[in-house]
Amino acid sequence: MNMIQLVPVTAENWEACCELTLTAEQQDFMEANVYSIAQAKFEPSLVLRAIMAGEAVVGFVMYNTELEELDGYWIYRIMIDQAQQGNGIGRLAMQAVIDEMRALPAAKRIVVGYRPDNQAAHRLYASLGFIDHGDRFGREMAVRLDI
Repeated sequence: MNMIQLVPVTAENWEACCELTLTAEQQDFMEANVYSIAQAKFEPSLVLRAIMAGEAVVGFVMYNTELEELDGYWIYRIMIDQAQQGNGIGRLAMQAVIDEMRALPAAKRIVVGYRPDNQAAHRLYASLGFIDHGDRFGREMAVRLDI
């Protein structure tokens, strides 16, 4: 799997985004996609993307277009359907999200938060250059990528 595409979440694909699933172990790590889609309805600075592999929706991402804590733009959610995990899609999707976010006004830093016990997320973000500076927000740690 080496080709993915980020596309807007629309009336045509939002239900497919809601049908994506995580493993039982991963379900505590993030909110359901339906919750994120509802949240974006009331917070217009949030951007939703479906992660496509060919014609199939294989993942979901949500990020903010307003600068927040740590003087960065935050990736709020990124998930790959459990049936598609382990194929490099998460890495490709993160690279595509980072590329898209570089175009935001005054983009200097991207921040992503995750639960410290989510080792897969830890390895992925570290391999992409995100650095842990010790920032903690509730149950999550936040790592930064200066761009």
